[in-house]
Amino acid sequence: MLTQIGQKKESDFGEPIGMLEDCHKRILYFLRTLVTLTATGREQPLDHDRRISLEKALRYFREAAPKHTADEEESLFPRLRRIDTPQVREIFSKLDDLEADHRLADSQHLEVETIGRQWLLTGALHFEDSARLTTVLESLSRLYDRHISLEETEIFSVAKTILATPAKQTIGQEMAKRRGVVLSDSNASMGMQHTNHP
Repeated sequence: MLTQIGQKKESDFGEPIGMLEDCHKRILYFLRTLVTLTATGREQPLDHDRRISLEKALRYFREAAPKHTADEEESLFPRLRRIDTPQVREIFSKLDDLEADHRLADSQHLEVETIGRQWLLTGALHFEDSARLTTVLESLSRLYDRHISLEETEIFSVAKTILATPAKQTIGQEMAKRRGVVLSDSNASMGMQHTNHP
């Protein structure tokens, strides 16, 4: 993604909740890319620029998005579940719902990947594939709108206020490890700037 002048600086591993919010922006960006490409897919050939855009979007959801899911399900959610306060107990069932959303999104992205790979292979998006891809992407758009809104307005806001600094640091370290980034002790405690990590 291109950085625009005046755009808010992305969070680093010292701000793991902010990084999760930044990941949401990338999810929505690449989802919009797929929607736009599909909308014109049967009318325009898959030229060089459109092919690159399609490859990037498919790669993001194939390689980067699963790391975001792991950040939530393996690092953030378990730590929230271990905190026994009314505020956290209130969101427990929502965590289960969010994990169910992840499974549904995974299955839908697998279908998008299958159709997308065929599109790249043949250079053409056939009518049946176009119709199915449109349906799946519409479903994903609805899912992500609801899912991201819930996470950012309820789950992340609780996490920012209730998780202790050491827990946040550990989450940041785990997120870095998933991306093959080694943090020094000073980076781990102070945060480390990154570029477009998922």
